[in-house]
Amino acid sequence: MTLTKKDNPALLLIDVQKGINRPGYYGTERNNPEAEGNIEALLNKWRAEELPIFHVKHCSTNPDSPLAKGKPGNDFQDFIIPQTNEPVIEKNVNSAFIGTDLRTQLENRGINNVVIAGLTTEHCVSTSTRMASNYGFNTFLIEDGVAAFDKIGANGQRYDAQMVHDIEIANLKDEFAKIVQTKDILGIFN
Repeated sequence: MTLTKKDNPALLLIDVQKGINRPGYYGTERNNPEAEGNIEALLNKWRAEELPIFHVKHCSTNPDSPLAKGKPGNDFQDFIIPQTNEPVIEKNVNSAFIGTDLRTQLENRGINNVVIAGLTTEHCVSTSTRMASNYGFNTFLIEDGVAAFDKIGANGQRYDAQMVHDIEIANLKDEFAKIVQTKDILGIFN
């Protein structure tokens, strides 16, 4: 699976919202502090090249969630504010495709290739990546454009954020997505 600018790839930015980094709510540590910087570089390039961009926003139904609709944490991070030609897909589950018209919008625009970045690796990014692939989209996941939080297992053991991230990327690799780095995907524009 290769990708070029002529393939008109859509950039799917998942849950890049202010509340995602609320200390302690999603975990006690997060890996990849460079994720947002890489996401911003991707966004700037997609805008410069006038390629399709879709912003996915999690609107939690849990009133205690920092991502609940109406809370400040539901807002997009400042660097990613959507422009008028960039659709915003609101969801309230882990997948950007469930209960939304994202698939229809992509298909109506003749988009076959999606590039995914956002937060978090182990939740909405993973679920959306799996579904994009299952729906037949050529799916590219930006490994350094996503980040994970640490988790406590069923046995009470703590798994650090980097391990959670690495295992999730390994699960998605090849079967659901081509795993790429920001610099590699930006290289398609040279």
